[in-house]
Amino acid sequence: MTKIISVIVVLAMAAHLIRPLGLPGLKRRSDVWKLAASAFVVIVLVVLVRPE
Repeated sequence: MTKIISVIVVLAMAAHLIRPLGLPGLKRRSDVWKLAASAFVVIVLVVLVRPE
């Protein structure tokens, strides 16, 4: 699951660098760090919730 999230976020970051996504809070190319920060939080939550 974390690999899928990572791939999706990397693709979204690449697309955002080419042309900003236009979502609230993601209007400029320099907002790529917000995608990376949110991906980090989501991956951490997935790892914590996943039973092992």
